[in-house]
Amino acid sequence: MAAPGQKTPPQELLIHTPDGKTRTLPLNKDAVTLGRSSANDLCYPDDAGLSRQHLAVERSGAGWVVRDLGSKNGTMVNGTRINGPHTLAQTDRITAGHLMLEFSHTKPSARMDRTVVFLEGPGSVPTSTTTVAKDLAGVLSEEKGLKDRLQMRALVRAGGELAGHKSSLTELFDLIMGLSIEAVGAARGVLITIENGELMVRAAKGEGFRISSTVRDRVLNEGKSLLVRDARMDQALAERMSIVEQQVRSILAVPLQTDKGIIGLIYLDSPHFIHEFTEDDLNLLTMMSNIAAIRIEHARLAEVEQAERLLAKEMEQAAEIQRGLLPKQAPIIPGIDLAGYNSPCRTVGGDYYDFLPYPDGRVAILVADVAGKGMPAAMLMSNLQARVQVLFDDPTDLAALITRLNRIIAKNCPSNRFISLFAGIYDTKTGDMVYCNAGHNPPLLVRCSGGPVEELESTGVILGILPNAKFEQRTAHLNIGDVVVLFSDGVTEACGPDSDDQFGEERLGRVFTETVCSSAGEICAKVQQDLTDWMGSAPPADDITLVIARRTA
Repeated sequence: MAAPGQKTPPQELLIHTPDGKTRTLPLNKDAVTLGRSSANDLCYPDDAGLSRQHLAVERSGAGWVVRDLGSKNGTMVNGTRINGPHTLAQTDRITAGHLMLEFSHTKPSARMDRTVVFLEGPGSVPTSTTTVAKDLAGVLSEEKGLKDRLQMRALVRAGGELAGHKSSLTELFDLIMGLSIEAVGAARGVLITIENGELMVRAAKGEGFRISSTVRDRVLNEGKSLLVRDARMDQALAERMSIVEQQVRSILAVPLQTDKGIIGLIYLDSPHFIHEFTEDDLNLLTMMSNIAAIRIEHARLAEVEQAERLLAKEMEQAAEIQRGLLPKQAPIIPGIDLAGYNSPCRTVGGDYYDFLPYPDGRVAILVADVAGKGMPAAMLMSNLQARVQVLFDDPTDLAALITRLNRIIAKNCPSNRFISLFAGIYDTKTGDMVYCNAGHNPPLLVRCSGGPVEELESTGVILGILPNAKFEQRTAHLNIGDVVVLFSDGVTEACGPDSDDQFGEERLGRVFTETVCSSAGEICAKVQQDLTDWMGSAPPADDITLVIARRTA
């Protein structure tokens, strides 16, 4: 909202976020800062590409500049990294982290009908014989109530129409605006709600509203309903030339108030040739706004519930699709007994496992864990599964294959995401497993003949961080009866309901040592049962994935 008398065109930032949404920020203060820290005007704590204090957009004379605040990853303007203050021109594009900010002029012609300017004035509250201030409790407790039968009818009608309203919030705001203007005979009005600490115009009849900040603050901060019978007679308002120029004479401003608080305001005014508002008008509008505020909250709740139902349905469909990407059952391959298990901690997850048999008797055994949880991790998991299906068509050189997979993932993976992966190619003819471990939990190799549990350590970094990283492959030999166990950290880091103690690799190793002579399916079931007993009523904090491979011949 522009300051009175500002000569330069008002400016704004269009902030484009990775989820495809755009937020408009009017530049109505001398500086705006952006970064991960909550001390910034624009705070994005989950954007790993931003520094705590990343950049500032500052007023400079009649224009604006952007300045990098010593950020780690730098600030780009139109694709070029800036080293000092950069004067912004129309449609300049600023890139910081995963955000893109577009600098532009506000377009008053497109926004004229919904423009509200709050005029700074004296700190004192308007007090004169022309001004009446009441709160909702005072209006409801007045003995005389509404004297006018027509006003009672208007209140009853408003209650009925608002209670029966079934359309969108946008249409509800328009309905409230129309009922309010009609009830008191106003010439024009505007309905404003508080959204995330900011005032948003939701409906308006008329244009170019210029409202005293004193009126705004008393309505929103004190919950007062204000009647100004004649703005020309109220010193605090008569001094505002803009109000005089608009020929505003009579004003009503009431809070949209529920039991939980104030969610906005309704402002109505009337020029000199329209009738003067009365105290009964104030009472009527105060009661109507209370009914309207409750209806708005109910409509919002209904929209949230509907959105949650749709999201739950979409998530369940996504979970069904993801389950289809994982093996329905382990393949039956002579010489090796296989079993797998996956349980996401949310509806969908970021863990992945697979078995890929080859005609020559070999089988690829894979387990991966995408950083994070929920839908973002699930999307990357499905992307990984698709690439593995293509690249593992010929796993002759496993190290070269994983090196190529890492290069592809690093090119397409967000900077705050990565993937750990273990891939082994087991040869049923020789008992050898050639493997690469890209930063994944080391699988455990349990010997049927006894001895200490062995670990198949990392042979390279996690995928998606260093595009030019190289990977090595190693070979582990399985004797008949030996078991290899692949797992995600959701297994070893599982905690009980009343303790931070983790299940741990040592306890996991003991389970396998005790069950090494059992089938792969029985071993897998035993681990699941032990995990369930360990966690008790505590929900899993991470996705759980387990793969068992036991040499049988």
